[in-house]
Amino acid sequence: MAKMIHSMIRVLDVERSKAFYEKAFNIKEKRYLDFDDFALVYLGNDENDFEIELTLNKGQTEPYSHGNGYGHIALCVDDLDAEHERIKALGYEPQDIVSFAPGGEVVAKFFFMKDPDGYEIEVLQRAGSYQ
Repeated sequence: MAKMIHSMIRVLDVERSKAFYEKAFNIKEKRYLDFDDFALVYLGNDENDFEIELTLNKGQTEPYSHGNGYGHIALCVDDLDAEHERIKALGYEPQDIVSFAPGGEVVAKFFFMKDPDGYEIEVLQRAGSYQ
């Protein structure tokens, strides 16, 4: 059976991205692989072994286009309201909290925000299918 291990995003400034993910979500550098033309930084935490791979293409100065195919990274937290307030206090700009309730039953409660390179992040209340 296949096991999901990481998702890769391209970044312009590794240190800025590392600081964002650590401050916002306590996701820290696990490994840093430096090559002549690029660097790979793997971020994770003790919650699971899935990682975000930050790829720095050395010499890239223009922001990357996300196109219309990229969706988002999703994380779940124990207290969505508290995390929303904490993230705002850090100076980031999360969108408002939304309850998704088709048919009147709440399926998910979440908010979206962007990382320094404009990648969407969905932060969900840990419940139901989102564990």
